[in-house]
Amino acid sequence: MPAPKRLTAPEYAAGILAGNRTILGRAITLVESTLPADQALAQEVLQAVLPHTGRSLRVGITGVPGVGKSTFIEALGRHLVETLGKQLAVLAVDPSSQRGGGSILGDKTRMPWLSAHPSAFIRPSPAGTSLGGVARATREALLLCEAAGHDVIFVETVGVGQSETTVHGMVDFFLLLMLAGAGDELQGLKRGIMEMADALCITKADHGNEQAARRARVDYQSALHLFPPSPSGQAQPVLLTSAVSGTGLAEVWEVIENYAAATRQNGYFQQRRQQQQLQWLHQSIVQELEARFYAAAAVRKRLPDMQQAVAAGRLTPFAAATELLELSGDLTKTP
Repeated sequence: MPAPKRLTAPEYAAGILAGNRTILGRAITLVESTLPADQALAQEVLQAVLPHTGRSLRVGITGVPGVGKSTFIEALGRHLVETLGKQLAVLAVDPSSQRGGGSILGDKTRMPWLSAHPSAFIRPSPAGTSLGGVARATREALLLCEAAGHDVIFVETVGVGQSETTVHGMVDFFLLLMLAGAGDELQGLKRGIMEMADALCITKADHGNEQAARRARVDYQSALHLFPPSPSGQAQPVLLTSAVSGTGLAEVWEVIENYAAATRQNGYFQQRRQQQQLQWLHQSIVQELEARFYAAAAVRKRLPDMQQAVAAGRLTPFAAATELLELSGDLTKTP
């Protein structure tokens, strides 16, 4: 089977704005590519569709493995698509192997109903080595989905206990899924994420687990009173849901919509997006400088010896880094 024709930036943009799912998928593959030619084309595409972005409601969803993130998203997404008539995109980030670098990318199999629905678009992506389990190009994929006309975008994180600040820095609402009766071993993890969350949702409140879920709700509500007030000016509700029965899903979405309306009114919504854009800028600068550093010919030549010296204890990492940075020359120039 011949490879598909390579599209130009205007062709990509036209297809995305027309809601062509195939071209949208190809465009996301393009922004995920590390090839220089693909990266240049991806930036052209993003610039072309940029005026058509920013109109979606962006929701980050996180929680420890086993909390039922994919099942919850499938159930809530079905409510949005089937009952409310929304156009939904799900950017699901799968953990990558630290040995081989591969990912299972099985989110589509865990969301069979959404995967088959024409109003839903699911895109699993490998987390790679990104802190917090968010793929490098997730922000760009989010913009492409917005330009394609999706009203709501879910970003599902790996949820393995790494910093979740990356996903928090690209969404309007951050939802933390919790389990009742998970024990106290995760309290250190929960504290940091709970402070960032705009709402907590206790999942699997069904099949005899209702009483434990209600007790957990009271405990978490009490704990949240000890945290500093949220900069959004909004309280952090604790909700109970069952993806199996559908209980609480409508309430979850009502909380998200009410939060968006209130923060738009008090100015926090736009302020947060502006802060995220600036954060994205600075992260992009760091990534580009790092890429140019390792691409410098003098660095590539000297790096193996420096690594051996540091590993053998003959040279401190700081001294090696200083010398390599001096060798790298002007990083503002494209190698």
